[in-house]
Amino acid sequence: MPLAMNRNVFITCAVTGSGGTQDKSPHVPRSPKEIANSAIDAARAGAAVVHCHVRDPETGSPSRRLDLYREVTDRIRSADVDVVLNLTAGMGGDIVFGSAEAPFPLNEAATDMIGASERMAHIRECLPEICTLDCGTMNFAEADYVMTNTPGMLRAMGKMMTDLGVKPEIEAFDTGHLWFAKQLVSEGTLAAPALVQLCMGVPWGAPNDLNTFMAMVNAIPEDWDWSAFSLGRDQMPYVAASVLAGGNVRVGLEDNLFLEKGVLATNAQLVEKAVGVVEGLGAKLIGPDDVRARLGLTKRAPK
Repeated sequence: MPLAMNRNVFITCAVTGSGGTQDKSPHVPRSPKEIANSAIDAARAGAAVVHCHVRDPETGSPSRRLDLYREVTDRIRSADVDVVLNLTAGMGGDIVFGSAEAPFPLNEAATDMIGASERMAHIRECLPEICTLDCGTMNFAEADYVMTNTPGMLRAMGKMMTDLGVKPEIEAFDTGHLWFAKQLVSEGTLAAPALVQLCMGVPWGAPNDLNTFMAMVNAIPEDWDWSAFSLGRDQMPYVAASVLAGGNVRVGLEDNLFLEKGVLATNAQLVEKAVGVVEGLGAKLIGPDDVRARLGLTKRAPK
């Protein structure tokens, strides 16, 4: 892929992830109302796409409850601001082993491993324009935790997304994930051109140095659309790096809690700061209708 700056950029805001950030900032939304309101504020600030997980409203812990996803979807869809909805499909692939010396039995309390159809239940229910497909298995920070996405699971989930008319956002945490994504497209499980999110700096995936980043960028087929992000203090530098390398950008409280050192951010503030970076580089921001036209998306109300 030739290196060329992207002159027409869309911003994705990752509103709230599944990580343990709920007790680190009062701005991390928990309830469906809080998540939807934060997404709507991010859209008003300039985000064309909002990427949403749901959390238990009482504890803030990650959840897969259909009613929570449906409430978030309905609130965002009924808002007076338009935005492309992107729901995670990454939940339900968590294996936590017992220990290094005694991996079995599994840590049942922490393990959340379900089948492909159940992982897609809320996508069938809510029919967002986009949902994520974490395109590989990897060690993920903690000592005994594995994010589990086997080729069979990914083929099954990818086919369901294609059949539903929901655009997969391929989340690539390392180069092998891109390799498999290209295989899914070549065999017809996913439609071309695909959409990729480069997830940089997540332990223990691709480190977020620029050499690794450009290796990831250069592995993306030229006709695919892509975005990238990194974590914490590297979130905003990767806004600039992604635009300069030809991509789109992602910011939000899923990946970073701070506006600057010692100052906790809201999602809208992170989007506003990203808007400044993008426009400061001389690029133009595009909105949700242009994103739908570019990516071939259809906005639908849930049944």
